[in-house]
Amino acid sequence: MPLILASASLIRRAMLDAAGVRFRAITPSVDEAAVKRQLSDPRHIAIELAKAKAIDVSARESGDWVIGSDSVVSVAGRLFDKPSSRDEAAEHLRFFSGKSMELTSAAALAMGQVVDWTHSEMATLEVRSLSEDFISSYLDQEWPAVGNCVGVFRMEGYGVHLFDRVVGDHFTILGMPLIPLLGALRDRGAIAG
Repeated sequence: MPLILASASLIRRAMLDAAGVRFRAITPSVDEAAVKRQLSDPRHIAIELAKAKAIDVSARESGDWVIGSDSVVSVAGRLFDKPSSRDEAAEHLRFFSGKSMELTSAAALAMGQVVDWTHSEMATLEVRSLSEDFISSYLDQEWPAVGNCVGVFRMEGYGVHLFDRVVGDHFTILGMPLIPLLGALRDRGAIAG
């Protein structure tokens, strides 16, 4: 059965590829800021963004299952977006230093603009105390790649050095609750069971 990932995220594509899932990727056209303005709870924001992306692409590809996914980062009650510049990335890292980061990832499945399934999971990442020298060195290595990452890190790369402790599912931290998603796809006959 045709399957589409409504995302431009390279890591989400890589997760599905590694799991042997055949799919096409289409970048959705969703006003994420408008969705975020309407909600304050990170879990609800992640789910609504995942749904909006799945609905948007399924409007164009009505006969296919569409996966929408999104991640939201909050630290000390403050929501963070992807940094727009290296300076903003450094500001985010300074704010994260020594604090607990909550990362919520959600996925949604839609067909014909109807959402059939949603799921979200949260992980907690304890950010170690980050020196100015480390932040500068880190961004020398990781910028601009982490400009596409809401938490200014790639766990599959050098970003692992930001943390003292991580509690939560690895795939959730990468940006998509993959294991529940695979189960939902099998239940719907979208992948082999």
